[in-house]
Amino acid sequence: MSDAVWKRDEIESPCINVCVIHPESRLCTGCLRSIDEISQWSRMTPQARQSVMADLPGRQALISKRRGGRKGRLSRS
Repeated sequence: MSDAVWKRDEIESPCINVCVIHPESRLCTGCLRSIDEISQWSRMTPQARQSVMADLPGRQALISKRRGGRKGRLSRS
């Protein structure tokens, strides 16, 4: 089979197939995009996608802080 069959013009995406939405930030823990960004991705302009991609590294802190375990849950009640 020819390698040409597997070459496709894919839209650049930060998706790493770890699709879990963080409950507080509402961001995907894999790619750090919001639900709206994920759903609109294929319809975004290349410039809009680049803008989101540039913003992604700064979002890591929004999902990596500890939530406090049991004590954190009790204090939110």
